[in-house]
Amino acid sequence: MKFGVLQFFSWPGRRVPLATVYERAFQRMEVMDKTGYDAVWLAEHHFSTYSVCPSVHIMGTHIAAKTENIRIGTAISLASFYHPLRLAEEVALLDNISGGRVNWGAGRGFDPTEHKMFGVEPSESYARFREAVEIVLAAWKNERLSYEGEFWRFEDVEVLPKPLQDPMPVWLAATSLEAIEWTAQRGHTIMMDPHATHPEIAKKRAFYKQALETAGFSISGRDIPMARTLAMGATAREAEAVGQRGAEFMFGSYLRKKANIRGAAAGGQKTQPLEALDQTMQAAQDPVARYVNEIAICGTPEKVIDDIQEMQETLPLEYLMIAPLSHASFVMFTEKVLPHFQ
Repeated sequence: MKFGVLQFFSWPGRRVPLATVYERAFQRMEVMDKTGYDAVWLAEHHFSTYSVCPSVHIMGTHIAAKTENIRIGTAISLASFYHPLRLAEEVALLDNISGGRVNWGAGRGFDPTEHKMFGVEPSESYARFREAVEIVLAAWKNERLSYEGEFWRFEDVEVLPKPLQDPMPVWLAATSLEAIEWTAQRGHTIMMDPHATHPEIAKKRAFYKQALETAGFSISGRDIPMARTLAMGATAREAEAVGQRGAEFMFGSYLRKKANIRGAAAGGQKTQPLEALDQTMQAAQDPVARYVNEIAICGTPEKVIDDIQEMQETLPLEYLMIAPLSHASFVMFTEKVLPHFQ
């Protein structure tokens, strides 16, 4: 089983200098490099203290210089906001600089402020994302690129550098069944979001497996990272307090925006199937409590080990991408949980 960390650069309340946020994260990655984690996955966000990391590619070059073993994942490159040739160049450059350690994860983004500032209509974001991914992959595969699509047209352009890895490992963020099906039909590997319940993740994974097989592909041998927020403590009460603080921050600065952009992307109508996030926001009287109890991995080291073992058997789970809701949760996981699975 593999373990990675979904790394945010959150700055809640701006209580410490931003440089401290970055330094703590870099110290965490140095620990990861020595303790058997597979990868750090960098979260790209803009115009928000939820995660002050507007360029996962620049951040990745710094991490590459400070580490030797861990892979450097993007979770995600917001492909719909990029010029696709620039995106292809930057990711390939990072792969060369890091010695071939890049895991490229791409997605469309959700934040309405990001869409507005970058001039992307939410209703176009899926199409722009998919076209950008096609162009990036074609730029890496072909010596020279010619492409004509809805948003971009190129003729006989040489995109350099090419990635050091051949092929480059690629993941696409897919939450809805429609997105999962589109990804599977093209043989791409998905990464799964941290905001669905465990049973919902299991259903989506089973749907992905079926869609792959229908399209003539196999799920065998794929790493499918399942992102789960993590709250740990020496007691159940301590862990719940960590989880509650983290969920309150996410709902205040992140999750409500995600629900809003889904409606905008669908022309004001909810797309099917409903995501767990919508259910959390609309159906539960206390969405924070529901998040802690039904979505996050939350508890003492013993409980977290039991929960992961159950997920291995029921989802199934082969790659856990943890998003620690506190630094203490990361330390406790690294010292008390990770060795159990090594």
